[in-house]
Order: sequence, then structure tokens, then C-alpha cells
Amino acid sequence: MERRAFLAATTAAAVTSADALAGAAGAATEPGTAARPQVLELRRYRLRSGALAARFAAYAKDALVPALGRAGLAPIGAWNVAMGPDSPTVHLLLPHPDAGSVVTLDARLEGDAEYRKAAASSLALPPADPPFLSCDSSLHAAVATMPGVEKPSGPTAGKDRVFELRTYRSATEAASRRKIEMFEAGGELALFRRVGLNTVFFGRDLVGGGLPSLTYMVVFADAVAREKAWAAFRDHPEWVKMRDDPRYADTVSNIDSSLLRPMDYSQI
Repeated sequence: MERRAFLAATTAAAVTSADALAGAAGAATEPGTAARPQVLELRRYRLRSGALAARFAAYAKDALVPALGRAGLAPIGAWNVAMGPDSPTVHLLLPHPDAGSVVTLDARLEGDAEYRKAAASSLALPPADPPFLSCDSSLHAAVATMPGVEKPSGPTAGKDRVFELRTYRSATEAASRRKIEMFEAGGELALFRRVGLNTVFFGRDLVGGGLPSLTYMVVFADAVAREKAWAAFRDHPEWVKMRDDPRYADTVSNIDSSLLRPMDYSQI
């Protein structure tokens, strides 16, 4: 009920904002040449090691993720914290076609008889024994240059893959817009790809704590590949030129970063 109340209270403005952003991005391209940018919902389920975490994993694997697929959301990402605050915390990434999908999702799940059956034991838990300790949700508008989620492929799809979730916070809206410009028109995202920082998603944060901000996720074949890629990026002359461009000075005031490992039911 807390997450539902949160969404009901905060997504009305985000629906308008996200759909306006998507419409503007679509209008900037020729019809049929680019996908409409998605609205990405990132949930963080805080758990407790042991029985609670195991029970939630069974619920997510057998009930929630299949139901999200029937609701038209795919691929669903699911990760636990490998290094960072609040472990164990399961992160779920839900790619919505538009912001209206976020608002109607709970009702669609309630109307899914297969979901209600598979999730019956979790849905019936009493307040004294909840299915998770807490859940936070944030919404992110994908950008025109990366309008949706990109699944890992090749070496980055292997069993040792490592994900890094990063949020860049800015002091002002103007600074945040310039940082997003730096990633898109400035070429930072393009450079990411060339040096092995394989981006899974990138979005402007619409709803969440610590706004204004942007959030993205990158994936690596393993921990060694991560260190190599970041070293190549830091030393690349194109990054040095971007970093020293006065237009992009003071665009980031703080960076949050977590290393994540995929759950066995993750589709990413």
C-alpha cells in the first residue's frame, strides 16, 4: 500500500513530463527511424538475509516477473547489491512503453488471475511478517540517443558479468541538463561504447530522491573488464577534452554508485 500511495501521489506530474519528453524526442526524428523513449521504473526492495530474502526471490521468480511479462514489460532486470549500501537489496528494472503504464500496472497485476494464484502466499502475509522490509520506486525518462534497455550480449552476457548503477546529482536543473547534453551531443555515451563501458540504460530522473539527477547502468564481462574499461575512459583524450570544456564545468555535485550481480531470474 505504501508504494501504491507513493505512485499515486507523485506520478501524475511525471506522466505529463515523461510523455512530453518522449513526444519531443520522437518529433526530432523521422517517423519510423527511432523508437519512442521508454519510461523506466527502478524499484529497490530492501530485505533481510536468510528466509526473507529467499522467500522474496521465489515470489519474484515465480509470480512477479512472469506477470510483468504478461503485462507487456520486458526485459525485466533483477539484481542484488554486490558492493554498495543497503545489502541485501533487490533492484528491479521495469521498462514501460509510456508513463501511463506505470500508473495502471498495479491494477493490471490485480486483474491477472495467474499472478494472484502464484503470489497467493506472499499476498496473504500479515503486517508482522511482510514480504519485504521496504520498497522505493524511481522513474527515469530514457533519452533519444538511448530510448530503451539494451540487453548484454557476447562476453558481457556471461555468468561473471558485473553491473554498475550510477546516479549523477547536480546542484541545479541547468547543470543537470548540461550534463545530459554532455552524454548525448557531447559524445560521452558514444565514447562509453568504444572503451567497453557497455550501457544498459540511461535516463533523466523524473521521480526519486535527490533531484535533479540522471541515472545509468553499465555492464562488464567481469570485474577485471570493469577496471580496464574505466581506466581506458579516464585516460582517453576525448574524455579529457570533454571534462575540460568550460560548458560542462560544475555539472555534477555528487555521484552514487553500486555494483550489482544479476539474480537467476533476471532477463538482463
